[in-house]
Amino acid sequence: MAEVLFYHLTATPLERNLPVMLEKSLERGWRVVVRCGSKAGMEALDALLWTYRDDSFLPHGTSAMGHAEGQPVYLTVGQEIPNGADVLMLVDGARASVDEMKRFQRVCLLFDGADAGVVETARNDWRAVTAAGLSAKYWTQEQGAWVQKASN
Repeated sequence: MAEVLFYHLTATPLERNLPVMLEKSLERGWRVVVRCGSKAGMEALDALLWTYRDDSFLPHGTSAMGHAEGQPVYLTVGQEIPNGADVLMLVDGARASVDEMKRFQRVCLLFDGADAGVVETARNDWRAVTAAGLSAKYWTQEQGAWVQKASN
């Protein structure tokens, strides 16, 4: 059953956090789908993952690149999971139903703490996830570090 992790971005943006989370997932041998809320956001993340560090890149792909089933990290704005992902990361307002979340080992919801509407949506998602009996953890950024503030 899925563990659902809520990441409240308050100190550093998605672009600084997502690559680190993807690296940690790949180190664990997990395959990941990153579902983006917009095509423009997906394209920006695609470019970022090739260039975010001078000494490496994160192997990834999109439907436009082909070989979707072989991608360790697959970026999409859709519902497809062609790479048999263990982890679903939801960014830029992307959503998933609780039933869909149950299919993964881990689901990460990364949301912008500066947007009150996005924060309220995350609170509603927390209530739905916990009501469904899924394990949930809420993390926020404090003084440059992630701090777990709640779990069920």
